[in-house]
Amino acid sequence: MGFHHALSGLNAASKNLDVIGHNIANSGTTAFKSSRAEFSEAVASALGSSSGQSYGIGVTTAAITQQFKQGNLKPTGNNLDVAINGNGFFVVKQLDGTDAYTRAGSFRVDQDGYLRTVHGDQIMGKTLDPETGKPLAIANQDNDLVAMQFVTGKLLPAKQTTEVDVRLNLDARAPNAAGDPTATPPIDATPRATYGTSLNVHDQQGASTPVHLYFEKGAANQWNVFGGLDDMNAKPPIINPSSGFIQMDAIGKPRGIAKATEFDATGKFPTKLTYTFNADDGSVKTADIDRTWTFTTDPADPTVMTGASYVDSFGGTPLTSANFAAFEASATASTDASIVDFKLSMKIDSSKANPNAPEPFDVAIDLNEVTQYGVSFSVSKLFQDGYQAGHLNSINISEDGSIIAQYDNGVKQAEARLMLATFRNVQGLASIGGDKWAETKESGLANKDFAKTSIFGSLHANTLEESNVDLTAELVDMMTAQRAYQASAQAIKTQDQVFSTLVNLR
Repeated sequence: MGFHHALSGLNAASKNLDVIGHNIANSGTTAFKSSRAEFSEAVASALGSSSGQSYGIGVTTAAITQQFKQGNLKPTGNNLDVAINGNGFFVVKQLDGTDAYTRAGSFRVDQDGYLRTVHGDQIMGKTLDPETGKPLAIANQDNDLVAMQFVTGKLLPAKQTTEVDVRLNLDARAPNAAGDPTATPPIDATPRATYGTSLNVHDQQGASTPVHLYFEKGAANQWNVFGGLDDMNAKPPIINPSSGFIQMDAIGKPRGIAKATEFDATGKFPTKLTYTFNADDGSVKTADIDRTWTFTTDPADPTVMTGASYVDSFGGTPLTSANFAAFEASATASTDASIVDFKLSMKIDSSKANPNAPEPFDVAIDLNEVTQYGVSFSVSKLFQDGYQAGHLNSINISEDGSIIAQYDNGVKQAEARLMLATFRNVQGLASIGGDKWAETKESGLANKDFAKTSIFGSLHANTLEESNVDLTAELVDMMTAQRAYQASAQAIKTQDQVFSTLVNLR
């Protein structure tokens, strides 16, 4: 039996050397997971023996197991390289239509725009609604997973502007815009363009139209707002029917905005507008209320208000020229910081910029972040949510697996998201080559979800996971396996000498 023992040792050492050699050969393979040969003792059956003891008959290879420990992350600078840090596998569709799983994230885009691995497998994920960022339900798809496709040059439809976000500071030291000729020295009227800014908005077809916003100091802590499609310095200026006023509080924050609803034919200040402000005005402390105000103006000067009344869910309270100032004081006396809605509605007609312009459209001018401090007028932010049509330039992958499409009109939006898979028993996965594994009964069914969700790891863009092979350890193991092979070979040689001695007995 000595030959059998030594022969099993030779086989085991040879298998171990095969595994070690495979690991060393793949020490530079992206996301490669090293393997380990595991051995067990082979024994003869002891049933029926007088002593009941078993005896060893050599060694067997119990299993070749893969080690799924994390590999080092290596920056590459390639925007389509992505590494998994933590649990999970990328879900891919092979050329034969079957699913497989890989950790190798060196992706590329083919001529049809499909995101593929270096072996040609399609990368699977979910498409997103660009408006909400939530996955779209795709009928007749396996768990709604689809192949990721991004065609360079794809046209993104234009989007109409619906809201403009304005963040600026109005100088609290500014005199009344009308000036005061009776003051010593006289105060001249402030030109309308002094406190103004402009930006372009887009119609339904993406054509841009410049919009000008101007602010005139009126009563104390009150600024009249004018919006126009033409320069306010023009003679005469064209006032867009979105004009209103902002009522500021004592600490320089907005407390109320007048929303225009009706204007006269000359574009003068309205005789009716909706005034939205915080309901915590000293009388109602439970909710914010939109109150519809009807204002009366001086016939000689329609910009001068002489009285007002409102209607809301709590009933109406008439205002006259005698108590209008008291109304303004109550509207600014609240200490509650919550504000309902400080937006003006502007009607945009883009026919001058676009001969084929659609119907005029409404744009909400958000003035919630306008302040009134004792520093110079300054604009910190102007943002509008519309854009012209654009072509796809490139894609990038974020840490949660979102694929961000970038267009030549400056728009960046998440259009898809990679899916990851985990298994209850990763050791049960079947290695099928090409840095891929297949699901088996032993591994259990794939649990698919997004990166950074529950037990799933995060993704690192412009990065690849390196092989987890420890070359130093492998070289030491190789020397050990070599010694074991030599020792088994020596055992065979010794056994041969013993047989030769027995055969030569006389």
